[in-house]
Amino acid sequence: MDEVKAYIETGILELYVLGDITPEERLQVEAMIAAHPAVKAEIAEIEKAMELYADANAVDPSEYQRGKILNSLLTNLADDRTFTAKNKVNTTDSIISMPPSRANNFYKYAFTASIILLAASIIALYQMHNQLMESNTQLAILTSQNQRFSKTVNLMDEQLGVFRDTCFKVVRLKPTGKVPNIGITVAWNPVKKKVMIDMATMKMPKNDKTHQYQLWALVGGKPVDLGVFDKTASDTTAMKQMKSIASADAFAVTLEPRGGSINPTMSEMMVLGKF
Repeated sequence: MDEVKAYIETGILELYVLGDITPEERLQVEAMIAAHPAVKAEIAEIEKAMELYADANAVDPSEYQRGKILNSLLTNLADDRTFTAKNKVNTTDSIISMPPSRANNFYKYAFTASIILLAASIIALYQMHNQLMESNTQLAILTSQNQRFSKTVNLMDEQLGVFRDTCFKVVRLKPTGKVPNIGITVAWNPVKKKVMIDMATMKMPKNDKTHQYQLWALVGGKPVDLGVFDKTASDTTAMKQMKSIASADAFAVTLEPRGGSINPTMSEMMVLGKF
């Protein structure tokens, strides 16, 4: 159920209802609908919400648009004067001439009224469709913003949880002199053997595509690899978990070839911190 809930929260169901997804994504959504009743129910709720919004914001067509369409329709209708009787009844002396029957215009007027009503309905539906599309777009944007906000809040809760946990030891790694004014905060829980670095407060130069930063633990004077990480513009509110370790005397970060090295490059040591 957590997987289904996470899928629903991605916002792809709103885009599916709007028809703003690729054929591959549509097949994926329809597979999820067939496999999970919760996804099908969510689709129904989204469609219902959009219909209610459209009904609540429906507007009548403007007088200008209504008049323009109706005048165009009326211009193409025949004039009543063209329906005069042109054929005379042939009479003989023994047959009494009857006056021509009066043309009945009721059906023509009824047809004209139907055309006018149809045109007005088309205008109203077109305007309502435009408003619905605009509302759906705004709904999709709000949903996406809400998901990003929720993710940010969760990351901040995780970050605060680390610093509030008394089992974590926090150390600030300071520059070794290679590059000034840099630093990384490392949180280490020796009980759970958990090591995390604070990406939000990290002050490091952005690494290129061929290099990565590598975290090391110094245990009895020997370096132990704790994994690699990148400094990118998107690292703003996240705690990154590194490899586990039960004991450590200090932590250090070096700049290594992408993927990391077996042993640290001492000439590329950026920051170091001891307890």
